[in-house]
Amino acid sequence: MKLERLISITYALLNQEVMSAAALAAQHQVSPRTIYRDIEAICAAGIPVVSYQGSNGGFGIIEAYKLDRSLLAPDDVNSLITLLSSTTTVFRDPRAERTLDRLRTVQSSERVPSLTLDLGSWRMNNELLHELRQAITSNCVVRFRYVNAKNDRIDRLVEPVTLQFKYYAWYLHGYCRTRADYRVFKLSRITDFSRTEEPVLREHAPAELNVGEGLSRKRDMTGAVIRFSSDAVASALDCFYAEEKSFEPDGELTVRIVNPTDSDWLLSQVLGYGGSAFIEEPEWLRDELRVKLANLCARYEEV
Repeated sequence: MKLERLISITYALLNQEVMSAAALAAQHQVSPRTIYRDIEAICAAGIPVVSYQGSNGGFGIIEAYKLDRSLLAPDDVNSLITLLSSTTTVFRDPRAERTLDRLRTVQSSERVPSLTLDLGSWRMNNELLHELRQAITSNCVVRFRYVNAKNDRIDRLVEPVTLQFKYYAWYLHGYCRTRADYRVFKLSRITDFSRTEEPVLREHAPAELNVGEGLSRKRDMTGAVIRFSSDAVASALDCFYAEEKSFEPDGELTVRIVNPTDSDWLLSQVLGYGGSAFIEEPEWLRDELRVKLANLCARYEEV
């Protein structure tokens, strides 16, 4: 606890020109006498803390000891702070927090940042991300059950290598001992996760993470045309952002699927819109939708 307080006081002094003992005591919920002892300990560690007398006096760290502000432009510092802040919302990494504290010492202003980035999501299992990050840094093998694109549930023993955020999702790249080869795993498909005590002894060379390999859906069609009613426009724009779109005079939205896509996935999306979506082309896709609707109705009739 004392060590954490000493580190916190040091960063506080790096961030401020001068801080009084009373302010430091209030910030760390200790007495001013304790702060004086902590300052002595910080000085004994070789950090040059100086004291200033007077009504506006207190403690500070000499400017020559602080990181040179000329090393990074203000925009560089703000960009680094933005990126690091986004990772701390996910990984709870104390090293990133300490780096953030150092960067804030050279932040030239308190202006509102022009860019914010939050990698956290209500759809994401932050605990799994944290556990995987710990496994990677501590070089230990992990075990989990994985659901592949064919909906097979397979137990995997994996040497984790890297984590990557891509296409709005997190992925793990690692050496799968079950398959005796490198594999990419989508985190949302991982269940029954645990870290083992077994260390990773193999040297893994860094490699480009090919998320599409083994994970992407089949792309068996192009050229579909779907019309969305006005009450579904916002959601359709979110879902089909990469396709050609045009607004109709009545406020409806027409989407033309120009990129290769999976017909099963497309039908599942259309079903989710209920009566707010209509497949105009091709006819065979409408026929498949009718079959799915008939199967759905038959299943509920059995209840």
